[in-house]
Amino acid sequence: MQLSQLVSSPVGAFVVLVIAAYLEVQGDACFQSGLYHSEGIKRIGWFVVGTVVLVCYSLFLNSSKVDFGKLLGTYVVLFFLVAQVVAKLQFHQVPSKPVYVGGAFVVVGGLIMSLWKALR
Repeated sequence: MQLSQLVSSPVGAFVVLVIAAYLEVQGDACFQSGLYHSEGIKRIGWFVVGTVVLVCYSLFLNSSKVDFGKLLGTYVVLFFLVAQVVAKLQFHQVPSKPVYVGGAFVVVGGLIMSLWKALR
């Protein structure tokens, strides 16, 4: 099954967006590891790995032919949620109250963007 066929169903599009969000967050996490948690050759290694992961993210998302504009609200919510999980598990960063409150607005905004036509 090709990615373009997978995104033709809502569940398939959701799966593609979850994977894309994970790849984007992990690519960013590699750069964070390189910038703040390593030095020398290890830092360069993190930058190379981060670059490869972000290229994979871009190729994966764009080859899926997902209607990114239409699904942007869902993607922003998924990106936020995945970023919080990765921050907690990889960097032991606990979200603050402002992150929880702001995150609630992100989720509500994503729902509005995604469900606007259905609710009209």
